[in-house]
Amino acid sequence: MKKDILTLLDLSREDFEMLFELALELKKRHKNRATDTPLAGKTLALIFDKQSTRTRISFETAMIQLGGTPIFISAKDTQIARDEPVRDTARVLSRYVDCLAIRTYSQNLLEEFSKFTTIPVINALTDTYHPCQILSDILTVIECRGGYDDLKITWVGDGNNVSHSWINAASVLGLNLTLACPEGFFPDQKIVEKALGKGSCKIVITSDPVEAARDADVIYTDVWASMGQENEHIARKQAFKSFRVDKRLLEVAAKDVIVMHCLPAHRGEEISEDVLEGPHSVILDQSENKLHMHKAVLKTLMSR
Repeated sequence: MKKDILTLLDLSREDFEMLFELALELKKRHKNRATDTPLAGKTLALIFDKQSTRTRISFETAMIQLGGTPIFISAKDTQIARDEPVRDTARVLSRYVDCLAIRTYSQNLLEEFSKFTTIPVINALTDTYHPCQILSDILTVIECRGGYDDLKITWVGDGNNVSHSWINAASVLGLNLTLACPEGFFPDQKIVEKALGKGSCKIVITSDPVEAARDADVIYTDVWASMGQENEHIARKQAFKSFRVDKRLLEVAAKDVIVMHCLPAHRGEEISEDVLEGPHSVILDQSENKLHMHKAVLKTLMSR
């Protein structure tokens, strides 16, 4: 039976822990120049509506290093762009390839692909969620802090798709998560309520970034205007001006706080140059870990 990762709610705590363990092992073997080709003869199709650097290259490289073949498909070059029903594309691709990673706008579109494929479907980003990003981010937290239990994780910025996946992760793993967002830019309330309904996590939402950062072990931020919101950039700069991650926030955080950003970053907007390039930043480790987590995800889903 196939398994998809459309949101992090598709995973149990045991699934998370298995992926973390596997990613760390694959990373260690990669550093030791070991060769692993469990996906030899298999093909991954990457269907992307949105531009990408890290997600695309890490998925492609992950597939190649595991012995398989990636095929990149720009959605505008497919018959979907000419109104072919998703069900037709999904069923045909199920006959051609072994897995789909889709980066698109609509979560509903992703779910429709999942409904009609017989192969695993991976959410490589939608406007609502970015699950694989958070898997690699928590992997980075584990490496830097030895685990995630009993840590205060603080999100500063827009209540966007990445924040939604942090909320999903909090609900499954029982994380202590605080989100500081401007009024009017809070995360989707239904997503928050569903997470809180599980009863195992602590989620606090505030419009005070300083209080949110107080005693934080992890401070995470993202761009203020995501892809598709470029026309809101000027208005958002005004609304978010007090939500920059800078020394002011680090001064009230834990002394060994780590600072995270999923990139690309706008230096001087959501994060200051000195913090992004400073000793608390683990941003490049985050980016590297996308490769190793994507290898773990692909190996797990395609070996079922």
